[in-house]
Amino acid sequence: MIKLYGVSLSRASRCLWMLEELGVPYENVPTHFASGASDPEYKKLNPNGRIPLLDDDGLLIFESMAINLHLADKDRSGLAPRDAAERAHIVQWSFWGMTEVEPGLIDAFLHRVMFPADKRIPEVAAAGEAKLARPLAVLDAELGKRSWLVGDRFTVADLNVASILMIAPVSQVDLARYPNVQRWLTACTTRPAAQRARAIT
Repeated sequence: MIKLYGVSLSRASRCLWMLEELGVPYENVPTHFASGASDPEYKKLNPNGRIPLLDDDGLLIFESMAINLHLADKDRSGLAPRDAAERAHIVQWSFWGMTEVEPGLIDAFLHRVMFPADKRIPEVAAAGEAKLARPLAVLDAELGKRSWLVGDRFTVADLNVASILMIAPVSQVDLARYPNVQRWLTACTTRPAAQRARAIT
């Protein structure tokens, strides 16, 4: 059986969402940032010492995006690429989300939500949100042309990018200027599998 090490309030959440979308049997092994990931037994499995980690019948994969791309390829569901062009664009958007969107969004999240009040630096949060203007404009323009990022359906590309942006509202990042992003993000995050994944504690 597939095992996923991690907790839902982490990047493991996107892998839990993916597993719920696929409907495959799996076991979630709650593993926390510090206490679990630094455990010597866990580090034998994952020398990178971070979460999540996928154990797919002995195949060990860390990095959440790599896990999701592997699961899509393995399952060959509608979330997977249909051809080489779709594969290229799925990988493109997944990497884009991590490199263009996540850094600024994480700054806003940490300094508005996650850190204790006395550790928050409003200027860092504001600068993080400001970094999002360009990539969100790019995404909004793309989603003005079609409903989903790749092809004519929800794919792992949508899941991967939406799993990053879903913390924008709680991070007080205003998406009002990006109506296409708002529409798409709502369509992604209200999927039953996304809701089931968020309920996992």
